Amino acid sequence: MSRFKELLKDYLAGPGELRAAVSGMNKDQVLARPIAGKMSTLEVVCHLTDFDPIMADRMKRVIALENPVLTGADENLFLKSLAYQERDLQEELALLEITRAQMGRILNHAGETALARKGNHTERGEVSLEKLLEGAIRHVRHHLGFILEKKKALGIENPGPKNQNSQ
Repeated sequence: MSRFKELLKDYLAGPGELRAAVSGMNKDQVLARPIAGKMSTLEVVCHLTDFDPIMADRMKRVIALENPVLTGADENLFLKSLAYQERDLQEELALLEITRAQMGRILNHAGETALARKGNHTERGEVSLEKLLEGAIRHVRHHLGFILEKKKALGIENPGPKNQNSQ
């Protein structure tokens, strides 16, 4: 399998991995903060679903434009301002699925040569489409470990996602 196809497969697997990680949790458990000073599971999911469209927008800009500016975003301001504890888990999961499905089609059409295209991130400097795609994959997988940690703290047994490359 080519590097591009492998990245695309891993990118498209993210929503299923997240859905598997939250499986078996009821509403109270999703809202709980079993680890002091850490986000709830719903807050983690909302963080992912707020930033995935931002990452998708960055990838779209790199595909469509010549060396576009890619703006950073402050996750703490999002957490503080965007009603994470009031949102619906299933809506959030659906949003991630739809965003990834749409972006997967765009990436597939753009093809492997597009991985070398670049943009200029306001905080990280020059970044390629390949690095943006790797970052989106890593972002979900990194946070899966936090969700599984919360489940363990709540006493919920779960094997978790099949492909756990987090941390």
